[in-house]
Amino acid sequence: MRHVERAVIVTVLLVSAAGTLTLGNAIEGRPAPISMAPEAMLPITGLLTASNHKLMRQEAAASPASVYVQYVPPPPPTPAPTPAPARAKAAPMPWSQPAGWVTIPVPIYRQAMVLDCETSALRMGLATFGHFYSDSGLFGYENPDTRAPVMGPNHTVVQWGDPYANFVGNVNGSDWTPTGYGIYYPPIVNIARSHGLPNTTGGEGYAPSTVYAALKAHHPVEAWVETNWMRPWVGVWTAWDGRRVRYSYVEHAVVLSGVSDTMVRVNDPLHGTQYWISKSTFETVWRDFNDMAVIFQ
Repeated sequence: MRHVERAVIVTVLLVSAAGTLTLGNAIEGRPAPISMAPEAMLPITGLLTASNHKLMRQEAAASPASVYVQYVPPPPPTPAPTPAPARAKAAPMPWSQPAGWVTIPVPIYRQAMVLDCETSALRMGLATFGHFYSDSGLFGYENPDTRAPVMGPNHTVVQWGDPYANFVGNVNGSDWTPTGYGIYYPPIVNIARSHGLPNTTGGEGYAPSTVYAALKAHHPVEAWVETNWMRPWVGVWTAWDGRRVRYSYVEHAVVLSGVSDTMVRVNDPLHGTQYWISKSTFETVWRDFNDMAVIFQ
């Protein structure tokens, strides 16, 4: 009878803690341990398989075993994000004058002192016709009355100077405290007439149509309004000379340098700016000072 070599079945046991790979004869049931140092072991990333090795009892300790590690391909690289397209900047809208406009080339000056808006407006009016002066040079003709006011209840002024005659208070003071105030149309008209514009007129109670007609005839107009077109409160004090003075803690003066069907252009000395506002806004705020104005000509 032909001798048939017994089949050898290989079993593989892995004990990770001890690092032992055991190969044995399943029939004999007597495994032969083979120790492997931990550093010689490979990490398990797939299936462990063995080739067809014949293990004889006497060669069990030396029999080789082939171990294959399953190849796991690396994940495909993450594609770089597509940059978002740059947002197109909106084209600036072309600026256009309001309908029916007329403008006067009045220079824009920022007031040099805290409360000299009326003087700076006067300076712009004179410069329109080629007469150039500084704020301080013109202010020297305003004969400031620096006496402090007599205050009443609720932060009201009972008595103070006469802005129809001279500048009231400290020109670098505060109009809210108040330590300074301003000046009204009569001294401004007189200074304009003596500094190159003898036909300048001024007063109170002007009709809006008179002011708009002056602007269309290229005569700039100084108007008494309130800072930033606010209307917080208007009161009355009695001047040292007995005149009743209408006042606001945000009293201000600007130069009108243009007019359209619905708007007026403003040269504002507070910040040295120029802008358009509606006629209705102008007329409402201007009324708080009894429609006071100076027409330069």
